[in-house]
Amino acid sequence: MNFPITLPVKIVMLGAGGTGGYVAPHLYRLAYLSQRPIQILICDGDTVEEKNLFRQNFVDIDVGQNKAAVLARRYAAAFGMEAEYVPQFVESGCQLQKLLAPDAGRWLTILLGCVDNNQTRLLCHRIFTGIKNIIYIDAGNGETTGQVVCGIRRYGRTKWRPVASLYKEILTPLDKLPSALSCAEQAQAEPQSIAANLMAATAVVSLLYNLLITGKLHTRHITYSSQLVSARAVCSCS
Repeated sequence: MNFPITLPVKIVMLGAGGTGGYVAPHLYRLAYLSQRPIQILICDGDTVEEKNLFRQNFVDIDVGQNKAAVLARRYAAAFGMEAEYVPQFVESGCQLQKLLAPDAGRWLTILLGCVDNNQTRLLCHRIFTGIKNIIYIDAGNGETTGQVVCGIRRYGRTKWRPVASLYKEILTPLDKLPSALSCAEQAQAEPQSIAANLMAATAVVSLLYNLLITGKLHTRHITYSSQLVSARAVCSCS
């Protein structure tokens, strides 16, 4: 699928933790490389804790600060861009729609889902199906395996199916939104490895590079295993 390489771009990334933290520096690098107007908005309501330093892209001085703020300020400054972020969880359709605007054909709108719960994925799915033109890339993983899915809508029609259309359990989530989790529930979160997060981030960045720099996107679904050090891609032609 082809995309214009001069059209202004708006990227909204939900989640600045295990996967989003490793996607973030390359988002700004790609924006710098593309030499066209690109607005990047990072959203996360979580705070950096010491335990995050073992797996996520943070350092000691970040502890106690909002994750989205840390990443946006650090990497926007590195590439001479404006730091834009939302230091809270995006948990309502109205809020997400407002963040994704405009949808008037003059912008290429990209939603990046780097979250670890299906309630937020369901929210993204509902918004995706109601927007005329949007690209929705979702990354999800457990301890050693995961997937990255690219959904595309053009002129009000779904060209590539989003993650919830492939993984039906997302449509009936059993988990809670991040703001509803107790401290005990947060401590019991599904384990993830740094290797799996890095593989997810690499897949996301590869899709974004093809989309933003070359203007050609062929792969719509990637599954991977960090334990086996392997990945399988499903192309648009299949």
